[in-house]
Parts: sequence; C-alpha cells; structure tokens
Amino acid sequence: MAARDGLVQSTIDLVRRNGVAGTGVANLLHHSGLSRRTIYLNFPGGKSELITEATRVAGRAMTTLIETFTKDAEPEQTVASFADAWKQVVESSDFLAGCPIVAAALGRSESPAAADAAGEAFDSWERALAARLRAENIDPDTACSLATTVIATIEGAVVMSLAKRSTEPLDRVGRHLTELVRAHIRPVGTS
Repeated sequence: MAARDGLVQSTIDLVRRNGVAGTGVANLLHHSGLSRRTIYLNFPGGKSELITEATRVAGRAMTTLIETFTKDAEPEQTVASFADAWKQVVESSDFLAGCPIVAAALGRSESPAAADAAGEAFDSWERALAARLRAENIDPDTACSLATTVIATIEGAVVMSLAKRSTEPLDRVGRHLTELVRAHIRPVGTS
C-alpha cells in the first residue's frame, strides 16, 4: 500500500474512533507508522487536507457499497443490507468505531472542508439509493425523500448503537425502514 493510501486509511480508522478533533498528527503517525514528512509531502495542507481526503475516500467506498447492495436486490433487502453492514462495523470494533462521514460532519470547526466532503458523501448515498427506489416505480420525489429518511435513520441508529453498546437500534430501524420502503413500491403500470 502506498504511503498516501496508508495515511488515508489510518485517518479513516482514527476519525471513526476519535472524531476529527481527537485525531491528531501524532496519533496518525503512530497508527500509520509513517513519518511526519510523509504527511506533508502527500498532504501539504496538513491534517485538514488529509481528513478531507479521507472523508472523500470513505464516502466513495460507502457509495460503492450501496450501489453493490442495490444492484441485484429488492429495495427492502438493500435497506436491510445497509443496516446489517453497519451492525458488523460497530460490533467488530467493540462499539468503538462509527461512521467517519458523521464524524467529519460534526468536525466542521476543526475541518470545514471535511464537513463539506461529508455533505457531498451523504448526497451521493442518497442519489444511489433514490435511483434504486425509482427503478421500483416509486415516484421520484418520494424516492428522494425515502432515501434521505433511510440514510438519516440508519446513521442515527449507528450513533445510538455506539452509545448503547448494542445493535438493537440498527435492528429496529432496519426492520421498520424495510416496511416503509415496501409500502411505497408500486407495481409497474400503476399510478
């Protein structure tokens, strides 16, 4: 793995666990095993530039995951898969790591550009999910609204799961979001 990629991956991991403010250059160096010089050669803007790039990379990875979930699955299964993926993340980290995009959004005072990148990531996730919902004959405005609801609800459930040290919030919202999406699917040819 190239030094730049290693820095980005270390940053994603640390931001997921510590937030933007809690991810300092010293712990990035320790976590990545790279030198301070490597950071500034790859990211002349320092920590803020690195966190912004890490946010973009993590956002694109989740967009790809959502597109993968939606490719051959029913929309209800897509929602369930999204919730299940987050369950695996929080459980595998012993409830210490959440979403780096949420952390970047909350870190606006430390890195405004990363918070902006988080907003772009959320937009991308919504577009990917809304496209799949429109393919199921869901009205375009409703599909966009449902996509926002799904993303916001699951991301909130991730935060709750971390706080409660339980995946129960993700189980609950996964179940009810599946029901909500199913209620809006119309057979082709109906209006």
